[in-house]
Amino acid sequence: MASSNEINILVQKPDYAIVKVLYATDRNYNSGAPPNQSYGINRASISYGFCEVSIPRHHIIGVTEQPSFLKFEFKEDPKKHVALLGVTPLAKNIFFNYLVSTVSNIPEKKTFIFVHGYNVSFAEAARKTAQIYYDLNIDMVPVFYSWPSQARTSAYTIDEQNAEWTQTNLKHFLIDFLEKSDSKNIYLIAHSMGNRVLSRAVIDVLNTNTDYRNRIKEVILTAPDIDADVFKRDIAPALVAQGEPVTLYASSTDKALAASQTIHRYPRAGDSSTGLIYYPGIESIDATNVDTSFIGHSYPSEERSVLSDIFYLINDNKRASQRIGLSYIEAGQYWKINQ
Repeated sequence: MASSNEINILVQKPDYAIVKVLYATDRNYNSGAPPNQSYGINRASISYGFCEVSIPRHHIIGVTEQPSFLKFEFKEDPKKHVALLGVTPLAKNIFFNYLVSTVSNIPEKKTFIFVHGYNVSFAEAARKTAQIYYDLNIDMVPVFYSWPSQARTSAYTIDEQNAEWTQTNLKHFLIDFLEKSDSKNIYLIAHSMGNRVLSRAVIDVLNTNTDYRNRIKEVILTAPDIDADVFKRDIAPALVAQGEPVTLYASSTDKALAASQTIHRYPRAGDSSTGLIYYPGIESIDATNVDTSFIGHSYPSEERSVLSDIFYLINDNKRASQRIGLSYIEAGQYWKINQ
C-alpha cells in the first residue's frame, strides 16, 4: 500500500495497467485543459507533477498503441491504447517529497530520466516514457523532462532554438534531482534532438560537482541529432573526462537524421551510414540490423532487441562485452546488435 507521500507507479486494472510517471517541464501550463493539452508549446518556468498513462492488456512491446482511423477508432480507449489519462501538477517541494518516498521503496533506488527529441508533444513524451518503463520491466521510478518542442515537423528550427534554451533549465532540474531525490542509481536517456539538451546539461552538472557521477550510472544517447564532429571534439571528451559511462545507439537507415544532415551539411552522431562514431570510453552500438521502421528514427523504444539491450545495461549493469545479442566489430571498434 502506497503512503500518502508515495506514488504507486504501476496499478493493474482488469483490461489495462496504469503507469504513473513523474515529470518536470518548462512548457506553458494550460489550466483546465484535457490531459493531452495540459502543457503547450511555449516557454515557461519549470513545473512539476505526475501523469497517469494506460497500457492495454494486449500491449505489444515497442508499440505505443494509438487510435487508428483504419479501425474506425476516433478516441483513446485505455483498454486498447497507450493513453494519457490524467496530469496532476505538483508544487516543487511536494514533487520531491513524492519522489523521495517513492524511491525509498525501490530496492536499488533506481530511476531513469527520459529527455525526448524534436517534434514531440508533452502528451507524447508522457506516453513514450510510460511505454519504455513498462517494456523494460525494471523496478525503478520513471521520470521525463519535457522541453517546448513544437510537436510538428515544420518547426525544426524552432525546436533547435528551444533545445538550446532549455539546457540551463535541465541542468538545474538535474542538480535538484541529485540533491533531493535520494536515488542512488540514475540512468539518463535521451532521444534525437534531446541528446543535445541532455549531453551538455550533464557536462555542466558534473562540472558543478564531480561527486554526482557516482550516482549517474549511465548516459544513454539514442539516435543523437548532434553534429558528429562537435560530438567527438566537445561532448565525448567532456563526458569521458568525468568518468561517466556512456552508451550511444546509432543506425545507418535513420531517415530523420539523414534529413538533418541535409539541413546542416554535416553528419549526425546517430547516423552510422558514413561510419559509427568511435571515441575511447564510449560504447557505440550499431542498431541498423534491427531498424525496421520506414523512418528508422524510433528504434530505441520500438525495437525489442534494442529495448532488451537497454534492459541488460540498466537491470544488470552489464557493459557491451557482457551483454548477449551484441557482436564486436573490431575494424570499427564498435558493437553491433545481432539480427
